[in-house]
Amino acid sequence: MRGFLNNTDYRHFAIYAFILLPIAVLCYHDKLSLGPIPSAILFGVLLLIPIASNVEIPVIKIRTRKQEHLKRDALLLEKIFSVPVVKELSTGTRMIFETMITVNLGGFIIPLFLAAFLLAFEMNFVALEIALIVMVVVALVAEMIDGVGIVVPDYIGIVAIPFALLLDPVNADIIIFVAGTMGILAGTIAHLFALNREQRGSAFINIGGAGSFRAIYITIILAGLISQFI
Repeated sequence: MRGFLNNTDYRHFAIYAFILLPIAVLCYHDKLSLGPIPSAILFGVLLLIPIASNVEIPVIKIRTRKQEHLKRDALLLEKIFSVPVVKELSTGTRMIFETMITVNLGGFIIPLFLAAFLLAFEMNFVALEIALIVMVVVALVAEMIDGVGIVVPDYIGIVAIPFALLLDPVNADIIIFVAGTMGILAGTIAHLFALNREQRGSAFINIGGAGSFRAIYITIILAGLISQFI
């Protein structure tokens, strides 16, 4: 597990709790669903994902450059992104990070599993096409921030909404979930492959975790809410 809770995290968790309260009522009245996923399971997923986001699964190590400015900016980065940059600066050598690439249980494994389940239940090529669009957008706008990892704009999942409503409004909720989550994750990975390791560096790069978790979670919430109008 990486990171720690600060005031920013407490505010985010408070917002999630505030949003989940009316969602719980909607699910209780069976107003929300996600294709074959009923209201009760959908709410359980929305409740589980933030809890599971504390678990990072190591995948592979690479070497990235440890930038000099990190010593100056470490405390600010900790406050903004809630990752222990000061502590992580001691890892590796003076100039090099032994960067651990991880996948987040709540922001990668669970959403990817659900997206694969929805595609297996009913293959939707529109969802895959929109996922490609989202992937390209994410790969272009994502930013590698030294000491933190790959950061994706929190709002990026809304890119899938107009395309889903235009191309297949009947299945818009499923498409937004599949295209949004898969597109964000694939775009983050694509940005990782294009990373210049000589100019950027971090002790950890979390796929679906720090830097991209909020974008994934907001997309899932939006997909669930839109299901009420389908």
